[in-house]
Amino acid sequence: MQTARGSEGLHQPGGIGTGRLHETYARSFALNPEHESGYFACVADLLDTPEIKCLASFEQHLDIDRLQHVTSVSYLTFALALKFGLDVRTAARAALLHDLYYYDWRENDWSHRPHGYLHPRFALKNANALCGPLDKKTENAIKRHMWPLTVLPPKYPESLAVSLADKHCAAKELRYSLSKKYRARLDRKIEAYRSC
Repeated sequence: MQTARGSEGLHQPGGIGTGRLHETYARSFALNPEHESGYFACVADLLDTPEIKCLASFEQHLDIDRLQHVTSVSYLTFALALKFGLDVRTAARAALLHDLYYYDWRENDWSHRPHGYLHPRFALKNANALCGPLDKKTENAIKRHMWPLTVLPPKYPESLAVSLADKHCAAKELRYSLSKKYRARLDRKIEAYRSC
């Protein structure tokens, strides 16, 4: 189990706290391998695959594409895993793979309906095809990230971290798309991180 104790991008003493979730989310839009070397050590190989890169072509939550969504969820999960002494590599990688499906869920296509219940299975199948057999924590995190929509809750702390980060990021993405004031505030933070 890898429980790295630091990442240059998470400067605050003690890592992430409730007041820092917004900052961590904003930083996920401007990740820099030099500043977030701990995070990139966990996921760089996955981020370089065409299977992950192509997620940028799918809308996730209104104005946010799926690649940005899974990257934000992964980075926030990484920060939570650091804070709580979890397996950071497994948590970050599972979060990056949690929505690895290749269709627009808004399409009127009943092969993937009801989407909320079925897409974790599609993502798990695609993650296994990309990575080979997955460990139990990663598999559980992908299968149960939609809890409480899925009946069974996450079994491992890393799985719960993925599920909570996913919900936090989805809420932020909807707010970003629907609130001009919030969008302007977040865009300023993102630009500040990009200029560092």
